[in-house]
Amino acid sequence: MGNKRGEMFQIMGVVFLLSLIYMSSFSSATVDQETELVEESELQTYIVHVKRPHPGLGVYTKSNGLESWYESFLPVTIASSNMKQRIIYSYRNVFNGFAAKLTAQEVKAMEEKEGLVSARPQKILSLHTTHSPIFLGLQRRQGFWKESNYGKGVIIGVLDSGLFPDHPSFSDKGMPPPPRKWKGKCDFKFCNNKIIGARTFDSPTVSVTAAGAVPPSDDDGHGTHTASTAAGNFVPNTDVLGNANGTAVGMAPLAHLAIYKVCARSCSEADILAGFDRAIDDGVDVLSISLGIGSNPFFEDPVAVGGFSAIRKGIFVSCAAGNSGPHIGILSNEAPWLLTVGASTIDRKIVASAKLGNGEEYNGESLFQPSDFSSKLLPLVYPGANDDPSLAFCYPDSLKDEDVAGKVVLCDIGGGILPKDKGQEVKEAGGAAMILANGELGGFSTSAVDHHVLPTTHVSYQAGVQIKSYIKSKSSPTATITFKGTIIGDPTAPEVASFSSRGPSSESPGILKPDIIGPGVNILAAWPSQLETDASSKPTFKIASGTSMACPHLSGVAALIKSAHPDWSPAAIKSAIMTSADLYNLEKSGRIVDERFQPADLFATGAGHVNPTAANDPGLIYDLEPDDYIPYMCGLGYTDGTIGMIVNKTVKCSEESAIAEAQLNYPSFSIKLGGRSVTYSRTVRNVGAARSSYSLQIMAPSGVEVSVKPDKLEFTKVNQKMTYKVRFSRRRSGGGGGESGQRYAQGFLKWLSDRHSVRSPISVDFE
Repeated sequence: MGNKRGEMFQIMGVVFLLSLIYMSSFSSATVDQETELVEESELQTYIVHVKRPHPGLGVYTKSNGLESWYESFLPVTIASSNMKQRIIYSYRNVFNGFAAKLTAQEVKAMEEKEGLVSARPQKILSLHTTHSPIFLGLQRRQGFWKESNYGKGVIIGVLDSGLFPDHPSFSDKGMPPPPRKWKGKCDFKFCNNKIIGARTFDSPTVSVTAAGAVPPSDDDGHGTHTASTAAGNFVPNTDVLGNANGTAVGMAPLAHLAIYKVCARSCSEADILAGFDRAIDDGVDVLSISLGIGSNPFFEDPVAVGGFSAIRKGIFVSCAAGNSGPHIGILSNEAPWLLTVGASTIDRKIVASAKLGNGEEYNGESLFQPSDFSSKLLPLVYPGANDDPSLAFCYPDSLKDEDVAGKVVLCDIGGGILPKDKGQEVKEAGGAAMILANGELGGFSTSAVDHHVLPTTHVSYQAGVQIKSYIKSKSSPTATITFKGTIIGDPTAPEVASFSSRGPSSESPGILKPDIIGPGVNILAAWPSQLETDASSKPTFKIASGTSMACPHLSGVAALIKSAHPDWSPAAIKSAIMTSADLYNLEKSGRIVDERFQPADLFATGAGHVNPTAANDPGLIYDLEPDDYIPYMCGLGYTDGTIGMIVNKTVKCSEESAIAEAQLNYPSFSIKLGGRSVTYSRTVRNVGAARSSYSLQIMAPSGVEVSVKPDKLEFTKVNQKMTYKVRFSRRRSGGGGGESGQRYAQGFLKWLSDRHSVRSPISVDFE
């Protein structure tokens, strides 16, 4: 298990020290004299799947019936008085089973029990925040915000690290009472019409004390940030260290929040499943999940399992794609019933420029903008010039013997050292300022999330190369840093963040992932405590970056759409978001670019960048029912038993018509194309004007011929459905891939009416 866990963490993308990857010790089991003594160190948490009990047993109707059924699977060596201590959670919604503290020997003994499906050690997941609503076209008292009533009446559940409830972002000013369907409870002393639910799931400890339930207080900050991004109320006159001034507000400011703390010392699988289980029972409408692990079979991924149970109840599930970019093929939360969200920039930067003695100036970013730093040129040094990585990355204690006193010091990003710690090393060695340069993979992606301890700017890889070249060419190089504050209107935004995880999906390559990108760089949102360098008494906010920040933007957008279209299914909302997405930058002068300033491919952007207003009126939608995913999973080669673990019922693939992944009625196409042509169908539903006519536009991937029948869709009523078929065939060329010899080619299929553009991206793998 230790080796497996180590391999798992290598593929978890993280931007901050938010990944809590070690389990705390479990409380020791109390055993009676007739039971073999079990040492605490021998116990670990197992996820146990069992068959559904026979209806005649009345397990789901009797008081404590479900718990008794689950206890019956524990080995007889465990004393009856100890069984309830061993079982951590009894699940009702996410699947038939429980989480329990067991030894390997006890699990082996359980294998003899009839009705046991599987028992495996739990996995550990990682956590993956005011200008962004304006950037996305949401205006107060007009447009989509007004039409959707700011998300009023919708409940967003947030599975994260908890919440700081006293923050003004969680004021209930203007909020209605919770909907009648709400069945949850709030374990904060302070709850209101904004925070209507708050629960703690922390299996290594006891979550109920003599004083009552433990409130889900946020000791990390991550959960407070993500919750306020999704549904924080209006807070005027906010800033962080004097930058990014404005009104802080979430995407759905009048939506209710239900908080489920599932990440304390770690984000354990047992706790996450318990959070899903409770949220489904409570009656949330949207779930925001800014955590995950790398690619896993869906039946072993707690977010996929819990997410399926959620969508089966009509709950939309938005998830972070992960922070493992720009490497391809390393994604979290790949299941097609989840919305997988990558991260992009917004048009706001907090600019600090590196100005060299030769007159060249390179714009970077820094949240710390000291007003008293002189513009006088200072000596400039790069300690890593002799290829010593400890000096290049400015490791702790690396500069104590280097001549950096009074100088501007260039340090490389990375090396496992936080930027703030690099700055501390420079400062302790006597340096006057620091330039942080990206590595090659970071490209042009910069951010202003760090609270530096000395004047600093974070510049691109390309700028770093030029600065190093200047240092090498001069006997006495000089530089300074000029601080320019908050600048809005970057014409190249949105750009794909370098850290944002990329497709293709490893578990299901026939589904294009990520689905969408949204704001995830330099996001200002609520924070539970003052920043170390902030001495003000104002409400606390923090700027953060990550797909963790992009995910709640889409959770909030989904809440707005749900408020405007309460009868739409999770798949319909997802379709509306994807088919209406933007492909071009803010000024419509070019395609969205990646960290290299090259046009971003579909494995980086998915369907494109979210456009909330367009998503509210998509014209056509691609819908799916929960059972539609069963033949898809049969086509993946999953067994009846493993599919049953996901869908929580008996499945027989021999009685299902298994389908290829690309045949799922998804709003995008991801196909493998060899020597033979392939044909897939899609069904769309008219949610626009009753009488609507759509014509076809195709941008075929390079090396591929695409034909569609019919090539015109004529609707006469709302909710009318029509099906079309798409044939993909390969153009013959001398290369091994497409016309350019590449393995992948990408294009689009678009249905156009006089007021709607319904676009589906196409990704082709030439096998």
